[in-house]
Amino acid sequence: MSDEKLVGIVLVSHSAEVAASVAELARGLSGSGTSVPLAAAGGTEGGGLGTSSELIAAAAASVDRGAGVAVLTDLGSAVLTVKALLAEGDELPAGTRLVDAPFVEGAVAAVVTASTGADLNAVEAAAAEAYTYRKV
Repeated sequence: MSDEKLVGIVLVSHSAEVAASVAELARGLSGSGTSVPLAAAGGTEGGGLGTSSELIAAAAASVDRGAGVAVLTDLGSAVLTVKALLAEGDELPAGTRLVDAPFVEGAVAAVVTASTGADLNAVEAAAAEAYTYRKV
């Protein structure tokens, strides 16, 4: 399956290392030969902790294949930064959606689901369903 029709996924964390590691984990656990367009947008341009609207916008543009972009975030100001970009209307690709999901489990579910060719609604639903994963 060509990635031309796949939903893109952006993982936004306050830490570049956390975002990159979660992306690596999600890609590794997807167990699919299909490579989901996936980008990490962590930290600031200078490599510090925080969030960067520029890094997020660039990551979203890099994974956009016309099927929508699911954005998962770690903490509060990452959510606010993505919401501000969405409100501006022209900073993120059309069809970009902030997904309410746990960061790690949601990222894995989103990548696995996107790798099947599922649409943005299904990717969002799978990521959000990760809130119900029980550990005990």
